[in-house]
Amino acid sequence: MLKKEDRVAILLHQGFSSHHGKTGISYLRYGHSEIVAILDRENAGKSLSQLIDLNRNIPIAANITEALKYQPTVLLIGIAPSGGALTDAWQLEVEAAVKAGLSVVNGLHTPLADKFGQLKDGQWIWDIRAEPKDLKIASAKARSLSCQRILTVGTDMGVGKMSAAIELHRAAVKKGIKSKFLATGQGGLAIATEGIALDAVRVDFAAGAVEKMVLDSAKDNELLLIEGQGSLVHPGSTATLPLIRGSQPTGLILVHRAGQKHIADLPEVKIPPLSEVVKLYETVASVGGTFGEIKVKAIALNTFHLDLETAKQAIAQVKNETGLPCSDLVRFNPEEILNVLLYEREDELLN
Repeated sequence: MLKKEDRVAILLHQGFSSHHGKTGISYLRYGHSEIVAILDRENAGKSLSQLIDLNRNIPIAANITEALKYQPTVLLIGIAPSGGALTDAWQLEVEAAVKAGLSVVNGLHTPLADKFGQLKDGQWIWDIRAEPKDLKIASAKARSLSCQRILTVGTDMGVGKMSAAIELHRAAVKKGIKSKFLATGQGGLAIATEGIALDAVRVDFAAGAVEKMVLDSAKDNELLLIEGQGSLVHPGSTATLPLIRGSQPTGLILVHRAGQKHIADLPEVKIPPLSEVVKLYETVASVGGTFGEIKVKAIALNTFHLDLETAKQAIAQVKNETGLPCSDLVRFNPEEILNVLLYEREDELLN
């Protein structure tokens, strides 16, 4: 829905100070349209580099009225508050944007398209979290595909599975490989403009929705990088298993935040040693050999919170602990991990 020529304002109130802003921050990093303003009352007037590690000159406005002077054409709701609904004040911002003629990208669970009456010519509202039509139960059809299918999986939610997949996809394209990033969440969908919002799909059809997306994307592509969701370790997550079953991955990338010992906000739920998490994912993906030998190919370590030297030490420690290649794919060159995927694939095809 979003086009390169769109001028985007991102609604990001309090998003820099919590994980609720990951949709907007992801679009800041990877979006294709021009971002002309950020809406954040708490940080209005500050530079973006003061808030995150992005050296981009994007003005931060207190509200939509201030942002309009930068002539946006689209408002992207970049926050996902607890409960999935905007506060009354933030809802008024969206209403003012629509009244001013802006289109809206809405990643919330609450749809907005029916809330507004007649829109202006060329104006639209994209409710990202919509269930695809004509869903079926998965049947492991993706196993028959010749392309490589790499799924990012995590030790927790919000550790960087989407970023890892996008970085590997970009590195692959740079090398001339026919690659595609498959989005499965609201942030990834806003960036890729296609995919499925997995958490909007009824659980019985979730694996089938993933399977259809993978089958539809396989033509003319050598490599599919599939955005992971949730975690098998998280007691509230139901998204990871349908992704594994639907995509029938040829390999997994395990994503972990360096030093994290327990599930965020659930200190009683400990994250097992990474070597044990690797075994867990490999066992579930392969189903004891039913679907072949599915391996974790590498660890993508999120070191955003560490200084450079400490990050390098953390990566070395994980390599030693697991015996697997490891890097921070955002902070360092992702080509090292991409090469692991490519070389191992060549070996598999020869054997």
